Amino acid sequence: MSEDTLQIEVNGQTLQARKGQMLIEVTDAAGVTVPRFCYHDKLSIAANCRMCLVDVEKMPKPVPACATPVMDGMVVRTASERALDAQQAVMAFLLINHPLDCPVCDEGGECDLQDTALGYGQTGSSYRESKRTVVSKSIGPLIATEMTRCIHCTRCIRFGEEIGGIQEMGGTGRGEQVRIGTYVGKSIDSEISGNMIDLCPVGALTSKPFRFTARSWELTRDPSIAVHDPIGSNLEVHSLLGEVKRVVPRENDAINEIWLSDRDRFSYLGLTADDRLLTPQIKENGDWRVASWDEALQVAAEKIKSLVNNRGAEEIATLAGPSQSNEDYFLLQQLVRGLGSKNIDHRLRQGDFSGSLGAGAHANPQAINTLQACDMVVLVGSNLRKDQPLLWVRVRNALRDRDVKLVVINPQDYDLTLTPDHAFIGSPDQMSVDLAAVIKSMPDSAGIVIDGWQESLTEDLHRQAAELISNAQFPCVVIGNQAFASDNYSLLRDLASLLAEKATCNLIELSFGANSHGAWQAGAVPHRGPGQSAVNEVGLNAQQMFDKSLAGYLLLGVEPEHDSWNSGAALQALQQAESVVVLNAFATDAMRDYADVLLPIAPFTEHSGSMVNLLGQRQDYRANVKPKGAARPAWKVLRVLADQLNIDGCDYEDLQQLSAAF
Repeated sequence: MSEDTLQIEVNGQTLQARKGQMLIEVTDAAGVTVPRFCYHDKLSIAANCRMCLVDVEKMPKPVPACATPVMDGMVVRTASERALDAQQAVMAFLLINHPLDCPVCDEGGECDLQDTALGYGQTGSSYRESKRTVVSKSIGPLIATEMTRCIHCTRCIRFGEEIGGIQEMGGTGRGEQVRIGTYVGKSIDSEISGNMIDLCPVGALTSKPFRFTARSWELTRDPSIAVHDPIGSNLEVHSLLGEVKRVVPRENDAINEIWLSDRDRFSYLGLTADDRLLTPQIKENGDWRVASWDEALQVAAEKIKSLVNNRGAEEIATLAGPSQSNEDYFLLQQLVRGLGSKNIDHRLRQGDFSGSLGAGAHANPQAINTLQACDMVVLVGSNLRKDQPLLWVRVRNALRDRDVKLVVINPQDYDLTLTPDHAFIGSPDQMSVDLAAVIKSMPDSAGIVIDGWQESLTEDLHRQAAELISNAQFPCVVIGNQAFASDNYSLLRDLASLLAEKATCNLIELSFGANSHGAWQAGAVPHRGPGQSAVNEVGLNAQQMFDKSLAGYLLLGVEPEHDSWNSGAALQALQQAESVVVLNAFATDAMRDYADVLLPIAPFTEHSGSMVNLLGQRQDYRANVKPKGAARPAWKVLRVLADQLNIDGCDYEDLQQLSAAF
């Protein structure tokens, strides 16, 4: 046994513990139940609820397990008469002012206070005075408040300070007059604010969109994967009678821990939006009409065949959104290349393709661990807090645990909730100049040749930043969405790679959407086939497809007028095209203007599939509810369309067969 290992006795059981551990950590690891409200293993210790009082031998009174460090030879009893009396007394005090409104509380059925009261509460109360009441205030569109139920555990306050990085909640007053709320009537604006709902052990903070729509025990709970960024957050979809009622995080310490961004938590509301496409539609003489699937697919196939016969397959452009499933991408590229076209891409937001032939989607299995363990972060063209909020949580964790340095090279001064050690803010073109200046200031950089470089561009701030990076033990370089959308992205990417090489560290490349890595692997790019294999002839990239105003466009899960690097050019090209076939879950007004056929596909909650995340992990998900209206999974629509076009090799019988082919 090492010097850092201690032995304690809990309820007669001998347990091993590490020096410095709190007692509640040891009991949790051993499966020993200790009630608690304020303690949470992802937050700092507050010890203000006192519910975790336990009986420790030679201690004059019960002590809080969450704030008591273990000592060698410690003897603990969690269910002795003295411990139970203390826990029941705390429970009685908490219930003095708590309203008995469980039947109308959204937390009912999954309430920590309800469950703990059942195990540790008394059968009656001697308290006869009036209960205090607290006026609930609106703190925004996502979180509903019933602050009379608040037990002052301060989890929401600590979450904002320690995880979110913004002190949006606070407490005023003393004793039972403590009031938890926002400052001076402010709203909650954090991009991960919904996690306060999960942390609240009572019904004081609940989901406003979910409020009064279902009871927790009525819900069907299915695992799924988030579709808004490359992290691939694990989540759980709760549904009732075929309707998605809410989305909550699913614990996975390697990816999203127990957190979820607000866009992943609340975007399910879009499933019932007015612009949801629920039926196949075709345009006749400028007017839209509903059609059967057979008719709509036949019309779509005829338009594609006409383009191939009259204009040639090279006049067909195929574009997909960055959050479709692996199976969708694989079947789409089979269909397109089966037609004889090479023009397929998913990188609509990329601003520069000059180096794309040698580039690829680089998964980094150590990306999250690197951000958690590093002592220096260099952000290049990244608003990490807004673009990938849960990666920013990892950086904040590192900043909280140790002295982490931060260097930022950005086109805008983003609010990162902390002050960087060095920030280089300028025009998009200036990013490459600043990055090159930092590289040229690194030790042993004399032999590095950078085209167009002038020594006069180097300033003292660049040298100071370079010194910070070179002195770091575990630095990492992050290149983000703003760099990806820059018109000199290839140069920025090369420079970021060079900086990572000089600093001997990890380069973490972030992309738009949830499945860019899967799109690359499936071959949804013009210069790579499935498995990133070489192709005989390179097709047009997304930018070229719009610049050349081709005759026909096949769009899968994308709205180019909103999702493109140059939305004006995209919209103009689509409006001038002879035929546009759209597979989408939604139909915008612009889409109805330029499209000829609209085919409704199911969003991620209504179909099964798989995605590849930033770490290179393939994650499967399954349909949580049946598709709405006449919507169908995209791969099924593509399979029938390929059959109508007489393309061989696309007749997969089920998703398992298609997944195996991918």
